[in-house]
Amino acid sequence: MSQIFDFLFSQYSDYPLHILILEITAVIFGFLSVWFSKENKIWVYPTGMVSTAIFVYLLIDWGLLGDTMINAYYFIMSVYGWYVWTRKVDATHFTPISRTTIGEKKISILIFSLTLLFVYFVYQFFDKWTSWTAYVDTITTAVFFVGMWLMAKRKIENWIYWIIGDIISVPLYFYKGLTFTSFQYLMFTVLAIYGYIKWKRSLDNNLVTV
Repeated sequence: MSQIFDFLFSQYSDYPLHILILEITAVIFGFLSVWFSKENKIWVYPTGMVSTAIFVYLLIDWGLLGDTMINAYYFIMSVYGWYVWTRKVDATHFTPISRTTIGEKKISILIFSLTLLFVYFVYQFFDKWTSWTAYVDTITTAVFFVGMWLMAKRKIENWIYWIIGDIISVPLYFYKGLTFTSFQYLMFTVLAIYGYIKWKRSLDNNLVTV
């Protein structure tokens, strides 16, 4: 048992206590954010903003540029998503769950492509192409950027992007030595699957009653 514990958490032996506490706090609020998203609750955004704000601080300290950009983007998009989710489309209804239109699919492709280019040039400028993880970071950043935008628009397809990005992130963060964050993404994967199922059921029920 001790060997397993050492394998999973030995990298934390040199970490300051406040860094460990901050990572655990960010993971807890990140979990709450995805849980509230699954439940289609507005609390997804305030809890997510706490998590991403902490992670931005930690990731800058760890020198993980791509991950920092992801979380900074999350924070900005959380502000936008909070506005969209509370905006009424008429006198009694808020922005509903819906599927992406053809135009939104094109925008998703554009966001994905522009993110790849942006991250590539940022990594090139800061000379961050030092490991295979940089290439994976580029892909996951683009995937998560699209997923966050679709979630802010309350589009059911956001969960597909989250599932893909979360699955990739589990081994990626473990390799980087961030075990708690890796576990977080494992939980995110499970919640994202349930989130898609729940949103689809809600969407199908609304279509039946219309």
